This record gives sequence, C-alpha cells and structure tokens, in this order.
Amino acid sequence: MRYLPLIIISFCFQINFAQEDPIVNPLLSEDPVKQKQWVDSLYNSMSLEERIGQLYMVQVMSKNSDKVNNQVVNLIKNQHIGGVIYSSGGPYRQAKLNNKLQAASKIPLLVGMDAEWGLSMRLDSTYAFPWNMTLGAIADNNLVEQTGKLMGEHCKRLGVHFNFAPVVDINTNPENPIIGNRSFGEDRDNVTDKGLALMNGMQSTGTLANAKHFPGHGDTADDSHYKLPTISFSEERLDSIELYPYRKLIKEGLSSVMVAHLNVPSLEKKAGLPSSLSKHIVTDILKGELGFNGLIFTDALTMKGAADFNETGAIDLAAFKAGNDVLLMSEDVAIGTKKILKAYNDGEITEERLAHSVKKILMAKYKVGLHNYSPVGLYNLGKDLNRLKDDLLYENLMESAITVVKNTNSLLPLRDLETKKIAYVSFGDANGSVFLDELKKYTKVHQIKAEKLDGAINQLQNYNTVIIGFHKSNDNPWAKYKFSQKELTWLYEIARTNTVILDVFAIPYALNDILSIENIEGIVMSYQNSRIAQEKSAQLIFGAIGAKGKLPVTAGQFFPAGTGETYNSILSLGYSLPERVGMDSERLIKIDSIANYAVNNKMTPGIQLLVARKGKVVYNKNFGYHTYSKKNKVDFDDIYDVASLTKILATLPVLMELEEQGSISLDSKLGALIPEYKNSNKKNITLKKMLSHYAQLRPWIPFYYATLDTVTKKPDPKYYRTKRTKGFNVEVTNTLFMRDDYKDSIQEIIKESELLTRLRYRYSDLPYYILKNYLEGFYDKPLSEITQDRFYKSLGANYTTYNPRKKFSLKDIVPTEVDNYYRYKKVHGYVHDMGAAMQGGVGGHAGIFSNANDVAKIMQMFLQKGYYGGKRYFKNETLEKFTKCHYCHADNRRGIGFDKPQLGEEGPTCGCLSMTSFGHSGFTGTYAWADPEEEIVYVFLANRTYPQAGKNLLLRENIRTEIQRLIYESIIE
Repeated sequence: MRYLPLIIISFCFQINFAQEDPIVNPLLSEDPVKQKQWVDSLYNSMSLEERIGQLYMVQVMSKNSDKVNNQVVNLIKNQHIGGVIYSSGGPYRQAKLNNKLQAASKIPLLVGMDAEWGLSMRLDSTYAFPWNMTLGAIADNNLVEQTGKLMGEHCKRLGVHFNFAPVVDINTNPENPIIGNRSFGEDRDNVTDKGLALMNGMQSTGTLANAKHFPGHGDTADDSHYKLPTISFSEERLDSIELYPYRKLIKEGLSSVMVAHLNVPSLEKKAGLPSSLSKHIVTDILKGELGFNGLIFTDALTMKGAADFNETGAIDLAAFKAGNDVLLMSEDVAIGTKKILKAYNDGEITEERLAHSVKKILMAKYKVGLHNYSPVGLYNLGKDLNRLKDDLLYENLMESAITVVKNTNSLLPLRDLETKKIAYVSFGDANGSVFLDELKKYTKVHQIKAEKLDGAINQLQNYNTVIIGFHKSNDNPWAKYKFSQKELTWLYEIARTNTVILDVFAIPYALNDILSIENIEGIVMSYQNSRIAQEKSAQLIFGAIGAKGKLPVTAGQFFPAGTGETYNSILSLGYSLPERVGMDSERLIKIDSIANYAVNNKMTPGIQLLVARKGKVVYNKNFGYHTYSKKNKVDFDDIYDVASLTKILATLPVLMELEEQGSISLDSKLGALIPEYKNSNKKNITLKKMLSHYAQLRPWIPFYYATLDTVTKKPDPKYYRTKRTKGFNVEVTNTLFMRDDYKDSIQEIIKESELLTRLRYRYSDLPYYILKNYLEGFYDKPLSEITQDRFYKSLGANYTTYNPRKKFSLKDIVPTEVDNYYRYKKVHGYVHDMGAAMQGGVGGHAGIFSNANDVAKIMQMFLQKGYYGGKRYFKNETLEKFTKCHYCHADNRRGIGFDKPQLGEEGPTCGCLSMTSFGHSGFTGTYAWADPEEEIVYVFLANRTYPQAGKNLLLRENIRTEIQRLIYESIIE
C-alpha cells in the first residue's frame, strides 16, 4: 500500500475458475487444538461491540504528535479496534508507541506494516532491500526468498505481525503511476515465482504475508488514490494474467490478500463499484473459486471514486458485507462500527458471518504469538534492524540484478584500458558521485561538465569512450524517472561522435523515450541510484563482477522483457564486504587500533591500508595525515613513495616477461647478458642468483656520498647545478641537477665493486641498478615508459608512476623526509632513495609512487598467476618459477625478486601464512604481500621516514606484521 502523504498501495487479484483440491487454512497454527480453544474462549468473552471492533485496522505513524496518536489510543479503548498499520517513522519511536498501544488494548493488537522492500530504518534513509522491480531482474529466486526471510525477521523484531507484501501485480502498463517499481515485472511466471519466494521467506519467520492488489492493479494508468481506475479486460484475460499469481500463492499457503480499489466491469456488473466492495469479487471469486481461507483486507477505505457511498460509514458496511475480514483505514471507525452494529441488529449481518471474520482475525493473532504477547524490547533495536547480513544480501541482490541490455561488439566489460580514454557525463537530477569514484578505482576517468552541448562535444573530442550515468532519485519507488528532452538530445549527439556506455540508475521505463540506440554501444540497467547500486554497476562495467540480470519489463521499443546479456567476471579487483569472502568484519576492524596506535605514537604520520581476499577488496582505510602538522588527511587518491616495492612492481614484471619470451633465462650470466661485464668479477653471476640475493653482491653503495663536498658535506658544484644547464640534466630535485655522465659512473662503480668474501644470503639493491640499465638498453626507452606501456596502463594503475610531480599535484603526494644530508630540503614528489634520485628518479630498485589500490591490482595480477582484467600478462608457470624459493636449502628464503616467509622464527611476515606466499617491503614503511593459498592481498603504505628516517619503529614494533596476523585471524572459513 502507498499512503498519501504516507503509503497506501493498490492491490491485485486473480481468478481460478477450476477449483482443485481443498486448500489448507493458512491461519492454522502448529497446535490447532489449543489455537481453537484460545479463539473460542476469547470470542465468547467479547461483547458485540468488541467483536465488531476487531474488524478494524487503523493507520498510525510514530512520527505523529502525541495528540494524534492518543486518538488511536482512544479508538483502542472505546472502539476496541483489532489492529494498527504503521506506514512511517523511526524504529525506537515506533517500538515505544507500539508498546503503548498494546498496553492500552484489552486484546493484543494485530500489527501490520507496509514494508514491501523491508523496513527503512537506516540512518542514511536507504531502504533495507531493493525495489520489487529490481528483484524481478534476478534469476536466482533463492535470493528473493532470503530477502523475504530477512524482511520477516525485521518485522518480528519490531513487533510487526503482517507485512503487506508481496505485490503480485503484473505490471504491463509503463504509465501505471501506482505500481511501477513495486511490481516484479510483466511476466506472469516471473511475478508468481518472485511473489512466492518472498512470501515463503517472510512466512518462514512467523510474519504473515499479504498478496496485493487483488484482482490485479498492473494494467492501469490511473492512480487509485485520486480516482477509481478501471480494469477493462475480459474474464479470460484476467484469469490467465492478473489472477495467475494468486492461484499458486494461495495453494502454497498465502496468509492474506488485500483487495484493490478498482473498477472491474467484467467481474462486477454494478458500474463504479470498487472491487473491495464487490461481493462477487471478494466472496464468489476469491473465497469460492480460488478457495482462499486466509484473511482478506480491504485497501484503504478512504480512497476516492466509489459511487453511491457518500454517507460516512457506508463503505465500511459494504466492505464487510462483500466478504472482507479486515477493514483498513476507515474514514470514521465510530460511525462505521455503528453502521455494522445496526446491520447486525437488523439481521443484515448474521452472527455466523461476524464470527467467521472475527475468529479468523483471532486465529491470526494466535498464530503470530499474541496469545503470549510481550512488549518490543528496545535494547539494541537499531543494531538488530541494521545487520551485517542485511547489507550482505543487499549487495548480492544488486550484483545479481544489474542488467546489460546492449553490448555492441562485446564492449563490456571494458578491457584493454591502455587504449581507452574515458570520460564520465552525469545526467539526471540525483547524485552520481559514488559511481564516478568507483569508476576511478579501475582507470583514469574524467568528469566532463558543460552548460551547452557544443562545449561538451568539444571537451569529449579528447576521449574515445564516454560513460553516461543517468541518475534519478532513489528516495522512493515513485520518483520521476524520465529523460528530459535536453538530455535525450545530448545523448544522441554524444553517441554520434563517441563510443558511449549509458548506465541508467532508474526504472527500466526510463528507456521508453529513447528513439534510437544505433549509436549507443553499451546500455546498462542499474534500476536504482543507491550507493551499492552505483558501486556495483561500476564494478560490472570493468568486469570485477559478471552480468546476470534480465529485464523484468519491456523497456521501450528496443528491449523486450527478458533482455539481458550475461558475462563472467574478467578478474579485476572488486569491492565487497568481508563476509562475502569468508572473513569476519568484527575481527578485521581490530586492524584500526593497531594503525591508530602507529600514527598516534608517531611511528608514521599516516597510513593507507588495503586487504583483499578472493578478488574482493574488503578493507580499505586511511589513517593519519601527510605530516605531523595534520593539515592534509590521508586520502585514497594520495600516492606514496613505495621504495623497494619498485623491485617487484616495476623491474621484476619486465624481467618476467622477457624470461617468458625466451629473451633471457634465469641461468643467463651477466657476462653474456651485458658485454661490459664480460671481464668483470661478476661475469658468472646468474640472474637467478642475483635476484635471489645470493650472488655475493654488496648490499648498498652510498653513491651520493662521493658527490658531496668533503668539507661542507653538501652537493659539490663539480657534480651539481641549482638549475638545469647543459651537461646537468639529471633532476634530483627542482633545485638540484646532477651531471649527466655521473649515471655512467654509478654503473661503473657497481661493475668494479668487490664481491663479498663468502656466498650467503645478503639483500642487495645492486642487481636492480644493473638490470634497469639492461632493460632500458633492450627496449631503447626509460624504465618509466616501459612499465607504463607494458603494464600500468592496461592494468588501470593510473596512480602508479615514476616522478609523480609531472602528473600529480603536490597535495596528492605524500612527502617522505626532510633531508639534511644530501638534498637539504623536504623530499616531496621526488624519490626518497638517493641512488634512484641520482638516476633522475627512475631506479630499478626504487622510484615508484603509488596508492594502495594500484599496488593491490598488481599484486592481484601476480596472485592470479599473471591474469587480470581480461588480459594474461604471464603464464602460470612463470609466476610459480619466480615466486618459488630456490635456495631454501642454503638458508635463503628469497624467491626470484620476491621476498618469502621466514624459514626460522623471525622474518618479514607474521609467520602465520603459507610458504607459497610472496611480497616485499620498502624502506619508507611500505609493504605488499600476496598469499595464493588463502587468496589474500595485503598492502600497507606509509611514510615512516618523515620527517627523519631515524629509528624504524614500524619495524621494531612489528606493526605491519601484527596487522597481517589480524588479517589471518579474521578468516572464518
């Protein structure tokens, strides 16, 4: 029901002219003998006025004033009403009011609520579950049954016994102003199956369901709140379409039906007599031909347009005489009661007829437990109505509903991101910022804003893919949904010159006014504009989740009901709740305390933290600030100097690719690989040993130190200039430029360096200086370009780069140190590592800046054996080869480039994860780890070196590995 200004819903009915086996009374309890005893005893103790009062259910709202709600109390005490129906209000107010009303009633009240999509009790005013139209797009009816079950649990917790759902109107009229989103769709079988699933779910909790609006409100363009709509179809049509769902639901134990406020000439011969007042419709068809034994509710008796019922109370009497059991929302209960009482005394209503309805009402009260009534408990009420499992189901429902209705040349999901320049244009009158933010997690997406079409077209010339989000209000299911003429014009013109994906966050009927789709390559129906709908739709566009939904109604001239292209995920990172991947939210949130401890104790100014499992990011939070001045909070888009993570994020993938191609081998020796090393002491060192830190190379050489003045300890003018000049082009900072030829000197120093005296595991940066030089010679371009072209662009890692000052604002780059030993200034936007700085910011061992989300993409690609986002970067065996520990027998835990778990008591991990796991850490406080066995990716980014590197408290107090331990303790499978 949809009330105005509250909520009153119109209702459907269905005809079954072939009576089958007798239908069991759906109001019978598990102990019908005791139920009958209670009902008979209570009925016999009641006065005639009390019996008649049981027929009435009045509307109440907890948000009303005490004066208004006290009028309901008076009706309870003076008119002995049998029930109330809530339509709006907060949970605590409603529970308190409910307890007050029950306390005032001699006989416990039957409490109903119009909660077709669950209880809207959330602080952000979002609804508990999606509209029925959205549910209609879902193929898996088990999800709909789960929805009904959780709805029922909500109702029970709030002291509600009847939920006026499901709507089983078959909505075949796009112009229907009262049904629309409230219907499961236009296909009778789909509507029936969805209605049955929702009914079964609710009634499994002891909450009674109500099918509406009988005999069928789906095919009308009139609003029954303002006039009496006419359903002008033949009996044959009504029986085969409108009445079809009722037949099955009644057979399966439907508890109640609401009769609609409709004019149905083929079923009721008296002109203008509403269906709820028609004895033929209510008694002969619903009770007789369909064999329905449950409670029968009228629609709101205050609706307009009923002929010959201008006298107050006359409708009440007519509705009861027609065969209804419960009179809903009478205009005046006192007068209506008098009318029925007089009719009883005059013999128009028999005792048998009155007892029939009143005893059914009492049976329902017994079945829902009112024979053992207890007040609604207020403790934890809000928490109980806003549960994690509700959120999990809502997310699953939206994932399953979103529908791809057009997909020219399999454009969706978007792949080959290196070829895409994507713009986002927002249509509609509602907010689409969540959608845009989620799109940006996958690749670079720019929002285009313009006052005039020419301006928009001009800006869009720089893009080859345009995502248009049509965002309409999600406040209620009746919100306006149509495109404006201006928006349609813009849509056609943008689609004429660009590849367009149109994503509709509104009812499918929004597509009705689109006259041409020829130039629109992709159309996605997201149904609603909720936060979850926006997030999931973005994930679907980039293939993090598959497409499953089917249109529940015909949408315009191009898309009949049932349209929907399905596809599987292409294994891009998704974003979800921990329980979806077998983790515990309550345990995982303990990470917050450790991160806050680290920040509060000045182990690092700020942190970005991300945890993913089974391809889903389930924890992604920021802590602290860029610096201890606390001016800039850490944001998701901020980028950190990841230090030695560069080794596995930049250099190693390029080497892996070359090894897989056969251009190099892990057994290749430096002398054969690099001619300059042919006669060096390093000529026989293999890549395998070098990358396993098992090659007797020195751990580190302070190259910068030799370029400092021996007296002042500041950069020697022999090697540096304060401005870029001829021969001094290596930008260390914006005020320090190194001599060009010194980069060659670094390579020469490495080549001539002494080897360690004995072969043992010893971590060294030197292999990555050597290999960076080799790779740049092989590809004849800088490593910064190689990584972008071969990996980052296609991965959508648009926050990952060398030399970020060239691409990002300083406000988005986290500083690393106040340097008082080499650069003598704040290192901000330049690489922290001195050796990488002396290479113009592009080192094989350091220099990459990134955010946690991008690092996670690369680690997820490694975890997925070289596959990500629809593209295979490496073969399975390549990852297995590089992530394997080859020298464990020599007490060397390292893989090829990757770090591995400790072999003894202490090491780089919590010691609580699999030996197949791999990752790396960085000097600035960074950490990235992947575990194939538990399918976990963990990323920790920090700038613990700011303002001074000093003591590594993060390492000393095991902050990163303690968080890792909590991650594994959060696994509940």
